[in-house]
Amino acid sequence: MTRIFIATLLAFTAAPALAEPPVTVTSFVQIADLNLASKDGQRILDKRLSQAIVEVCGEASPADLAGQNKVRECRKEAHSRFGAERDQRIAEASSSPIQVAAR
Repeated sequence: MTRIFIATLLAFTAAPALAEPPVTVTSFVQIADLNLASKDGQRILDKRLSQAIVEVCGEASPADLAGQNKVRECRKEAHSRFGAERDQRIAEASSSPIQVAAR
């Protein structure tokens, strides 16, 4: 009986090896309708970027501390990565969309 129990435990501990690779999620932030030269346009851009980052980084259960840390790190990394592009787009007042992606 003990051998069957140990074999069952070993079978379940191998499950992480079968886990799927991370999926890259992409969101496009449309900015063609914004006047990036104005403070209101920049504020709306910031809101759209924040929403896209939340969308691509996802959410974790309150009970999943490791998952919450991963989501927090993803959002922090995305904000820092796209901050320079945001500033560049405002400087250029470009109207092409910004692509936001994360794993």
